[in-house]
Amino acid sequence: MITYQTFGRTKQGEEVLAFTLGDGARKAVILNYGGRIQSLVVPDRNGKPTDVALGYGDVAGYENNGGYLGALIGRFGNRIGEGKLVIDGAEYALYCNDRGNHLHGGKNGFDKKIWAHEIRGDELVLSILSPDGEENYPGNLNVSVTYAFRDGELKIYYHATTDRKTAVNLTNHAYFNLNGEGDGSILDNVMQIDCDFITPTNPTLIPVGGFRAVKGTAFDFNEPKAIGREIDADDVDLRQGNGYDHCHVLKKRCGEYARYAVVRSEKTGITMSCYTDMPAVQFYAGNCLDQQGKTAYYGKRAGFCLETQAIPNNVNVPEYAALGSSILDRGETYDFTAAYRFEA
Repeated sequence: MITYQTFGRTKQGEEVLAFTLGDGARKAVILNYGGRIQSLVVPDRNGKPTDVALGYGDVAGYENNGGYLGALIGRFGNRIGEGKLVIDGAEYALYCNDRGNHLHGGKNGFDKKIWAHEIRGDELVLSILSPDGEENYPGNLNVSVTYAFRDGELKIYYHATTDRKTAVNLTNHAYFNLNGEGDGSILDNVMQIDCDFITPTNPTLIPVGGFRAVKGTAFDFNEPKAIGREIDADDVDLRQGNGYDHCHVLKKRCGEYARYAVVRSEKTGITMSCYTDMPAVQFYAGNCLDQQGKTAYYGKRAGFCLETQAIPNNVNVPEYAALGSSILDRGETYDFTAAYRFEA
């Protein structure tokens, strides 16, 4: 059963709704403002309800603070180098909002939109039309994102179509802390990721080609280890990212739905198993967090993100696009799934 209530209003007076999905002991709260995961409550090993998703308690918090907390990201999640997009010989100069690059959809991405909503049984469907030319992307892009929370698993289905060839790379920017959202640090959360390679970046965090093997480096999470164990290692990619903020290329193929990561808190006993059919995940350790959250101050590394997606900047790097292209043509459909399963 899904219930909803008014969460507040934007500066423009638009009503923001909060939808509650769950089964009593576990619940997720989703906002139609940016499709945000505002809260995600699951029981710890002792049955205590624990909110593991960072967020804000009012609309102003989301409007006035950065970080994309819990938001749906589009048209293009992550970065496009120098905002350069070329499709069939035509170049589209995208808005550059991060060190001379295009990030998370530009100036007014999907995280800032009020999404239309529909409740279908125990599923919440959010939808939006991104018109031709928005943020200088070509094509009218119709997007729907469906949330379902059943038996401790939050599942997100992404769907998009276009009337003109364009680029799309959707994701969700939820920040997690399995100790509880107000704990203040994710450095002791223990993580495992099925990944043999990351995409190295230039100093502005743009993957410009090539793959870097994780074996023998701080990026190797094939065996579980605390996030903080090697986060400050002397490593060029870590220095450029101020910690972990890198695309991990998953061992599985694009289109193959499988578990790709497991994270556990020893404090609460909560384990989060992560699934996707996308080829990569951006692991971000919250290195730039600096805001007052729902119940506590969120400082540096108070939350982590696992953003499933195609490889960033693949529109400009053919070897990345070969593992999963973000170019969507008329008549094609963009479909993928991500899920987070919680146990204690």
